[in-house]
Amino acid sequence: MSKYDALVPDFSKGLLTVVLQHFTNKNVLMVGYMNEEAFELTKRDEVVWFFSRSKDRLWKKGESSEHYQFVKDMYLDCDQDALLIMVDPAGPTCHRNTESCFDVPVAFGLDDLEETIRQRAVGHDEKSYTNYLLDKGTDKIAKKFGEEAFEVVIGAKNHDKEEVANETADLLYHLGVLLYDQGVDVADVTKVLIERHQKKNNFKGERRDVEEY
Repeated sequence: MSKYDALVPDFSKGLLTVVLQHFTNKNVLMVGYMNEEAFELTKRDEVVWFFSRSKDRLWKKGESSEHYQFVKDMYLDCDQDALLIMVDPAGPTCHRNTESCFDVPVAFGLDDLEETIRQRAVGHDEKSYTNYLLDKGTDKIAKKFGEEAFEVVIGAKNHDKEEVANETADLLYHLGVLLYDQGVDVADVTKVLIERHQKKNNFKGERRDVEEY
């Protein structure tokens, strides 16, 4: 049994076209092909297998480099003859030692930041600043977040674009640590943003100034 048993590709047309996409930064990594056996192996192992047309055999992606492509999710297209696989790569996907076989810019977004913080947290590295903050607890993390928010305000008041960008990066990092500490995922925040995006003309007027905390 596999959690992907509900996926039923149409192999009557030949090999299945497969697109690998990074599960956090959403960069397209490569395109490959699967026969039915490669698909079943991918479902079973939750690691990507292909059918190599040039070698005429099954091919476990990363079998020589050990840069395996770990499956995070899979989606069939509307005709059931193409497959999108969201993967967590163990290393560069391309033989050129690049993240992607396509010449796309390296991306790093909030999902990547969340994953980096998670890895630091479970790694328990004593030299990790992330672990230092998490060990100190919510008060310390919240204090640092507040300090970084104020630094962004100062940069904005100075109309210093570079300072605002740098301080915002620090702010987002400390927000990421605070979210991890609170057990809140980026996906939880995204869900709220999606719900709010559906609303129009939601302005409720100016808020009263905060006089007491």
